Amino acid sequence: MDVGMMMVFASYGWENCSDARVWDEEIRLARLAADLGFDCLWSAEHHFNDYSFVPDNLQLMSYLTAACPNIDLGTAAVILPWHDPLRVAEQAAVLDLLSKGRLRLGLGRGLARREFAAFRLSMDESRERFDEAAPMIVNALKTGFIEGDGKFYQQPRTEIRPRPQHSFDGRIYAVASSDDSVNSAAKLGAHMVMFADRPWEMRLPVIERGRQLHRQYHGGEPPCVMLTEFCVCGTDLAATEEEARQYQGKFVESNFYHYEFLGEHFKTVKGYDAYQQKAEIARKGGLEGAVAGFMQAASWGTPDKILRGLEERRKLIGDFELNVAFRFGGTPYGVCERGLKLFAKEVLPVLKAWSPINVKEAAE
Repeated sequence: MDVGMMMVFASYGWENCSDARVWDEEIRLARLAADLGFDCLWSAEHHFNDYSFVPDNLQLMSYLTAACPNIDLGTAAVILPWHDPLRVAEQAAVLDLLSKGRLRLGLGRGLARREFAAFRLSMDESRERFDEAAPMIVNALKTGFIEGDGKFYQQPRTEIRPRPQHSFDGRIYAVASSDDSVNSAAKLGAHMVMFADRPWEMRLPVIERGRQLHRQYHGGEPPCVMLTEFCVCGTDLAATEEEARQYQGKFVESNFYHYEFLGEHFKTVKGYDAYQQKAEIARKGGLEGAVAGFMQAASWGTPDKILRGLEERRKLIGDFELNVAFRFGGTPYGVCERGLKLFAKEVLPVLKAWSPINVKEAAE
């Protein structure tokens, strides 16, 4: 199994935590993960708020390609409606050249109304903007030329310099929760990226739909879905459960706040039907119900408990890539580092030793 570490860059849940401290601690954990055998360092793109603030994850990864020369680097994700596709293609080409083919390019369309507002953009356009920009970028990294004649991006045919040096086959990822996003990811031939925010039984139909669409569009087996989650790992089960309830709970609270899941706006925003369903569930169950669902989906506890949970997940949905965050929701740095090291020592070697299974075998 391929296992990465997710970098969130959040100060929500910490008291008197400077932005500089957030970045210092995340990068310290990244260096540890690179030394301890993780396969990839991943980072979100978010702006302006305590929830998460890494406004340019390609720039971050350009730093980490030198700081951590023996690990892949991934964006989860570059939010395309907030960028010109030509610039994304150029930046990706530069980073992939510097890293000698270690970039995994993840793309998304964004979800937070507050971020779209700051960029003076309408969320109603996000689906169309993504569906125009993503193929332009993927094709540019394949052919060395970018062009487009769509509603939003009238791009004359332009050569990308430095020219892309390595094939991006198998290295394109796309955030996929809604039906439209799953379809877009399948068209791109991308790994679907999902987050551990609800029981995996609820995710299974969407995952299977994405696999079906990939076969329909490309005629072959789809790449593994990547599951991103927020982990608390320790040796004392009861103590770790209490930590998970506190820190994963605080992360869920920040998620509710940042995305305004208790609001009504998803009813009227074009292309966000899946999130309207999540918002309705959130309003009915409240924060307590959402935290319970989150803890059911995410990994926490002793290494043995975490491994058993991941085994059950794989039996349900088949093979997947894993992307694990250890710093979130006010988790003290000492707890983050403890969890990362223990996970690397006792969970990671087992996951890497797993032989691939197919989806049919997983269901039997």
